[in-house]
Amino acid sequence: MKRTLYLKLLLGYVVFGILGFITIATFTSNLVFNYIKKDTASNLYRESNLIASSYAANYYRGTMTLEDVTSQFTAIATYLDIDIWVIDKNGHILINSREESAPSGKIEQFDITAFGTSYSQTGHFFGTFQEEHLSVFSPITINYKVQAYVLIHKPISDLIALKDGILNISYMTLAIIFLCAFVVLGLFTYTVYIPIRKITYAAQNYTEGNFDTQINIHTNDEIGYLAASLNYMSTELSTLEEDQRKFIANVSHDFRSPLTSIKGYIEAIMDGTIPYEMQDKYLNIILFETERLNKLTQSMLELNKYGVKGTMLDISSFDINNTIKMVAQSFEGVCKKKKISFELILTGQTSFVYADMSKIQQVLYNLIDNAIKFSHPDSSIIIETTEKNEKVFISIKDTGIGIPKDSIKKIWERFYKTDLSRGKDKRGTGLGLAIVKDIISVHNENINVISTEGVGTEFIFTLPLTQDKSL
Repeated sequence: MKRTLYLKLLLGYVVFGILGFITIATFTSNLVFNYIKKDTASNLYRESNLIASSYAANYYRGTMTLEDVTSQFTAIATYLDIDIWVIDKNGHILINSREESAPSGKIEQFDITAFGTSYSQTGHFFGTFQEEHLSVFSPITINYKVQAYVLIHKPISDLIALKDGILNISYMTLAIIFLCAFVVLGLFTYTVYIPIRKITYAAQNYTEGNFDTQINIHTNDEIGYLAASLNYMSTELSTLEEDQRKFIANVSHDFRSPLTSIKGYIEAIMDGTIPYEMQDKYLNIILFETERLNKLTQSMLELNKYGVKGTMLDISSFDINNTIKMVAQSFEGVCKKKKISFELILTGQTSFVYADMSKIQQVLYNLIDNAIKFSHPDSSIIIETTEKNEKVFISIKDTGIGIPKDSIKKIWERFYKTDLSRGKDKRGTGLGLAIVKDIISVHNENINVISTEGVGTEFIFTLPLTQDKSL
């Protein structure tokens, strides 16, 4: 399995680090340097204004000696790590705070207008310095007349050193952020990527028909919900696949037996094995098996119809008591042969319910048919209705062979027959109760079974009561 997603995450992580470094080294570096230069120039300009209006002005007024002014300039220059000059309008350096580190005499190319509209500039100051300096000036004004200029110089290398210090802090911050991003990447790997890989692996197995793979993710988030949904889906698909195999096996079994009989008897009639005078007997057997196949086919079609969502029901109001009586009467011939009687315990003269009458007749027919098949001769079947909580409870109870405990939950499955029923019910298809279950389900009602092996079985289902008989 290609790890493209994780490679993309790692690539994004590396690209994030590289772009962060480049951003700090270029864009941030320029911004920081420009800010430092502008801020330093502003601070030095305020300092030059203060010097020009105080010490330098006092010198020109004669209130301070040259030695005193030079001493003050030297102290300030040492404290601020700058050079302070006083230059007249012709370029003569009158005062220098650090004579050993700067020229004296006259600067030939000096022109204060070179500053333009700004109070500062960067460069070699008319060729005076070997390295670039930031220079600011303030005029010394006495009686509204400019006498000279105070100039303050600071090496650009000092500003670059300050910028580099700030950038080093930025690089350290980036490294910490990068480390935090690595932690986040690790958490993402553990909480997102690894679960997604498990889900992808399981999904690949599902596409290959292996539904036994379970996704071992138990988190209370979207990924955990997805894993649980896929696990449920795989279980359902596995069950469906098993049901399909059982369905095909049961259909094959139930179709093979009558087809084999029909084929065998027809061949025997055609080759003369069965004498002419006995052919009617075996033709009746063939007819019986044909009817059995027809019944099986009709039951399958009926069951398939209920398995489709949105099954149409012809809902109406009808008397369930009368319906029970009519269905019970249709079994009169079979009951006489087995000496079985019906005991009807019906609530009131009438009991109107709201349902599909033809479908409920089919439910009653299948349940009563089952009760007769598995009842002992000379026994009775009790059919009872009870009204409670806006519902009618219909009970069909026999005293027959009962259902084994381990088969109770399986009787609703298609084609299922208990071992006991196989000996009693040769004509059954194993679809009757599945049809009953589906009909009751599409009515949004419930059906339950109570059975004790060797004692009998009782089926109970509900239908909604209605007071409006005209519906």
